[in-house]
Amino acid sequence: MKQLMLGNAAVARGLYEAGCCVVSSYPGTPSTEITEEAAKFDDIYCEWAPNEKVAMETAFGASLAGRRSFCGMKHVGLNVAADPLFTVSYTGVNAGMIIVVADDAGMHSSQNEQDSRHYAKASKIPMLEPSDSAEALSFTKLAYELSEEFDTPVIIKMCTRVAHSQSLVETSDRVEPPMKPYEKNIGKYVMMPGNAIRRHPVVEERTRKLAAYAETSPLNRLEEGSDRALGIITSSTSYQYVKEVFGDRYPVLKLGMVWPLPKQKILDLAASVDKVAVVEELDPFLEDFCREIGLDVLGKDVLPMEGEFSQNLVAAKLGGTVHTGKALEDAIPARPPVMCAGCPHRGLFYTLNKNKCTVMGDIGCYTLGAVAPLAAMDMTLCMGGSISGLHGFNKARGAESEHKTVAVIGDSTFMHSGMTGLANIAYNDRPPAEPHHRLQHQGGPRRQDRPGVPVPGHGLQPGAGGGPLQPEGVRPGGEGGTGR
Repeated sequence: MKQLMLGNAAVARGLYEAGCCVVSSYPGTPSTEITEEAAKFDDIYCEWAPNEKVAMETAFGASLAGRRSFCGMKHVGLNVAADPLFTVSYTGVNAGMIIVVADDAGMHSSQNEQDSRHYAKASKIPMLEPSDSAEALSFTKLAYELSEEFDTPVIIKMCTRVAHSQSLVETSDRVEPPMKPYEKNIGKYVMMPGNAIRRHPVVEERTRKLAAYAETSPLNRLEEGSDRALGIITSSTSYQYVKEVFGDRYPVLKLGMVWPLPKQKILDLAASVDKVAVVEELDPFLEDFCREIGLDVLGKDVLPMEGEFSQNLVAAKLGGTVHTGKALEDAIPARPPVMCAGCPHRGLFYTLNKNKCTVMGDIGCYTLGAVAPLAAMDMTLCMGGSISGLHGFNKARGAESEHKTVAVIGDSTFMHSGMTGLANIAYNDRPPAEPHHRLQHQGGPRRQDRPGVPVPGHGLQPGAGGGPLQPEGVRPGGEGGTGR
């Protein structure tokens, strides 16, 4: 049956149809809806993990046990999961394992604009990149086949526009393969140095086989054009923009597998046209590969490194027709994001600003405390960065800042990465003021008690001293949200 489907929902549908049994993810725009949609299928166990590292480790455990598994995250979440990512490349899988990472070109809801394709190359894991919902579904199903055939996890790279746009998909029934037997294999799965060193050549040989597969795979297809003056290499949403601007005028090599890349297919296109242009958002990943194999291409010398592309941008940079459209004459007032009416954070940030506190922020809606008229936040870096940053700030500035410096962090972020920063403070014996407030409930600022340990004066002993490391302070099912 054909139906319109969100790109993220199409990935979830692909998981269902391919027989995925275990999903563990951490929410983060633009990836969140994949797991939300997968949870609607009774045949799939779905969970939110405390962070992306835990999610990936859980997915690997399910794969090891013999069931197809999945973990999903946004691009900055892959930084958190990089530790297991690089090592699961060495171990390989038992049942198929898929990792979805969703990039956010344009930074609609992110603190940076990193390009996740570099992770595929660095970890030596194959990466697929759909350009619409139909491909999101079919690539997901194919990814499981590749995972099991080549004994590797497979990364699927989404982006905001593919994840959050709708297009037609063709759905089919679920086909759940039988559970694979689990067999203890210390040499394959126990990554101590003596075993890991023997796995590295396996990874390199696998990459060579995947590169050969990329040459003949229908994932990478050449679409012929009538004008050989220019050939275009592209993928993902950039492919859609190229086709909308130029139609069938120029030959287009559409890459659905962006690592490893089909060297000969790229060389063949270049040999058949006068000039090659590489159209890709963010980093010159495809362009750099083309230059490494000796091609002189148009790329980031004419197209920007920053932000999302559009049809008009591609047209303007590559000689197409720019459509001006129609503009409203009326000035539309700006509507910047603000804290919700009645949000208790407002009073907290008003008080912090009034008392001229230095406020270390974190990832969540409370980052809006930095916006006028509150303007109460001095720094926001990454998940959990408020507590660790506060510790470093006070260590550097000493007593002059200790009683005027505050960290703010929400529940989900605290569980994600804040606990280790707090443990660092407890161990190193410099307690700060730390308002730990829930997204719908505000806990007042309090001074952190030092957990007692056998070594007098510092160290960790959860539950001691009535401080925030007390087990009773972690309450599952609280009022706080879980989104980044």
